[in-house]
Amino acid sequence: MSTFQVHTLDSAPEQSRPVLQQLQQTFGFIPNIAGAMAESPVLIGAFIDLFQKVHSGTFSEAQIQTLLLTNAVTNACSWAVAFHTALALHDGLTPADVEAIRAGRAPADRQHAALSALAKTAIEKRGHLDDQDVSAFLEVGFRRDQVLELLAVTAASTITNYVGSITQPPLEAQFQVHAWHA
Repeated sequence: MSTFQVHTLDSAPEQSRPVLQQLQQTFGFIPNIAGAMAESPVLIGAFIDLFQKVHSGTFSEAQIQTLLLTNAVTNACSWAVAFHTALALHDGLTPADVEAIRAGRAPADRQHAALSALAKTAIEKRGHLDDQDVSAFLEVGFRRDQVLELLAVTAASTITNYVGSITQPPLEAQFQVHAWHA
């Protein structure tokens, strides 16, 4: 069991409260992982800035969720897998593609498969992608700048995944149906 508190708006450090308020407006609740992140105003502030940039980039929300779910599985963060399973299904990924990613397999959709493969490879190779890794991504219609944008998504999810592993926040009731364990 973790010794980290899952903060609310009332218990969070003052500097973390604006971010928690913003997340509450975005999701309709404060995700437990954000409540845990709130312990560090520096971390949650950096996270929200990156989160906003990622969601205003060139990838669609379905593509972003493909990346975030793949990263959560690759980093074995149970909380993030459940959360991003729900968001991926909401944002248009097919149940079959979501289940494939959760099982560590490629989704059937070619672009989502390329996104998932490059994200997983980038994590496993610690960023040491070779020409073949990048070429497979570009061959399905992505651009070179999106290889680098994918790294921003990976950075955002790495923050979430590591916080989840360190703080072990409880999984919210609405995500229990998507519970996952490595």
